[in-house]
Amino acid sequence: MLLQNSASQVSQVLVYDKLTYAGNLASLASVSADPRFSFVQADICDRDAVSGALSRFRPEIIMHLAAESHVDRSIDKPSAFIETNLVGTFVMLEQSLAYWRGLSAAQHEAFRFLHISTDEVFGSLGADDLFREDTPYAPNSPYSASKAGSDHLVRAWAHTYDLPAIITNCSNNYGPYQFPEKLIPLMILNAIEGKSLPVYGKGENVRDWLFVDDHAAALQLVAQKGVPGQTYNIGGRCEMRNIDVVGMICDILDELRPREKSSYRDLITFVRDRPGHDMRYAIDCSKIERELGWLPTETFESGLRKTVEWYLSNAEWWQAVRSGAYRGERLGLTK
Repeated sequence: MLLQNSASQVSQVLVYDKLTYAGNLASLASVSADPRFSFVQADICDRDAVSGALSRFRPEIIMHLAAESHVDRSIDKPSAFIETNLVGTFVMLEQSLAYWRGLSAAQHEAFRFLHISTDEVFGSLGADDLFREDTPYAPNSPYSASKAGSDHLVRAWAHTYDLPAIITNCSNNYGPYQFPEKLIPLMILNAIEGKSLPVYGKGENVRDWLFVDDHAAALQLVAQKGVPGQTYNIGGRCEMRNIDVVGMICDILDELRPREKSSYRDLITFVRDRPGHDMRYAIDCSKIERELGWLPTETFESGLRKTVEWYLSNAEWWQAVRSGAYRGERLGLTK
């Protein structure tokens, strides 16, 4: 995503997306006619395409969100994660540096490169600790290793070439339009369709959940007010065990769309755990709260209800997704 700013307001947005299996132009339908919005379908590994987009759009802010992101897929096919997350980030940095060096003095000073990453780069926590900005990296999956490598590339370009780059590491996102390989949309859609709700292991793994609108607000704030060279952790302060997340989804569906003779909880099935499954993630987001004034607005309860209601009300969107390349099958078992 490339942004042009006018003072504190975003005046133009260019979305640059390869449209892989998880990409869906229907997710942009609500803004597609807005004159402030434009779209380019291209790969971040394509130097000429990246350079051309920068030259034509002339952004003041680049938000680099493009990534392969599903851990299970990284177990099955790590090469795609190395290519996009590492090589693609290198291309983005290479082309952004060249573009930045060619800006006028005022534009040069205002430019920001914001790299959006994950808390998974820090590895697995014990029962009580929190991930902080200075927590040592210890990635445990091909996905998190590729993201850790991309973080290090951004840090190196900021240190070596003075590129005004900022890194954010966020906790698990959820909300509308999420591709249904992720836990929350997969459980919602499986439940709606009367399918089993596969919970890995005993469901004891803990994640910190962040509603997507809260994350978007944090990213815009960091892009406009964050300090180049700094890292900001973004979390929802909503730690939940996976089994409790699934149970809450079932309870909301029992209320909003009850089954005839039983609870959705009866669909819960415990399955073989993911290889190398990290036990717990939790973010200390006090730095962004203290220095930039950001706070999440959604509790997990309110955000999850909004998410379930969205999927119930937007069957056309997810039915088109489910009829395509991904139908909810299990990934990442290693063969």
